[in-house]
Amino acid sequence: MTNDAITRSGLDLRSKLPAGAKRIPPGYIHPSAAFSIRKNQIRAYSLSDHEPRCGDVIYGKVTRLGFHSNLENKSGRLHVLNDGSKSIFVFGNRYAPDHYEGHVPDRPTLEVDLLSRSGLVGVVKSKNSVLKDPTRVRILGYAVDDDGKVLNTRDFPMIVPSGRGQRTTGRSKMILVVGSSMNAGKSMTASACCWALSTMGYNVRASKVTGTASLKDILHMNDAGASVYNDFTHFGYPSTYMLERDEVLRIFQDIDMKFANNPKNYWVVELADGVLQRETAMLLGSPEVQDRIHRLIYCAGDALGCIGGLKVLDERFGLTPDAISGIVASSPLARAELEEFSSVPTFDNLERNLQQISEALI
Repeated sequence: MTNDAITRSGLDLRSKLPAGAKRIPPGYIHPSAAFSIRKNQIRAYSLSDHEPRCGDVIYGKVTRLGFHSNLENKSGRLHVLNDGSKSIFVFGNRYAPDHYEGHVPDRPTLEVDLLSRSGLVGVVKSKNSVLKDPTRVRILGYAVDDDGKVLNTRDFPMIVPSGRGQRTTGRSKMILVVGSSMNAGKSMTASACCWALSTMGYNVRASKVTGTASLKDILHMNDAGASVYNDFTHFGYPSTYMLERDEVLRIFQDIDMKFANNPKNYWVVELADGVLQRETAMLLGSPEVQDRIHRLIYCAGDALGCIGGLKVLDERFGLTPDAISGIVASSPLARAELEEFSSVPTFDNLERNLQQISEALI
């Protein structure tokens, strides 16, 4: 490769590294938690007493395999982890009742826990007893730029707000998908909504506004017909757990103004975890979000969880779903139990009856 070609590629190997920094060798994994950062921006790493922050990028290696045995890269491919596998990782907080609750360390440390297969790391605060202990990662150093500054995913947003004021008219119709908990069937329901609307000829955009970095969910929406798809990682956030209300609401509004600005289109939005979860509850209780709802779809794992969730939506947020889906709607017995307590219509996100789903959405 010529010198000119090296410079054009962004890989100028002759450039001087910051004092004390080492070059990151090729072959490392670039996970989806670092979605907003390009590979040519990650050149060197350096050990320091830097205070960990959400979004900080580290370079590390696996020292003990635990629950997570693979990593999702920023293209969606899953890499199998081995003892000694090297990757960049991103500090962040995670809320997952079925998995881990983890936080960014409150002081410099040399070892952290792998909180999700997207490369999110932190310190496990609590875990579901059915899970193995987390995979452990040894920090080799912080990823730094040419000036020695620690790279942080939040410094590299991929979505630039439109700069216009928040309009209340002329917006895409928003289909909001929420649920009783994680693994209630929300993502599959959002995907079914995208499929039905796109099959009927509508232009569909899809977003996951809260949760932990994972390309799988929004890629499923794309596969189901969403022409534009995105989530909070496009703004540089590896997760939304423990963000302030204004930050979470800004993510929602910035995506809204950028991608849901055509009244002929539909915008399918998923909120992670359950209606009791901190950030989901913040958005559900916000007039700015409630005013945008065209149809509200509620998902649950069983009839009792559905009945309780309907009560919470009504009493806490003043909301009544237009339809029920998720795991509960895939079971004839569960639907029969539910029908004794609720007249809200249901649709099966796996069977995907176009007429049934369209009646709930249009």
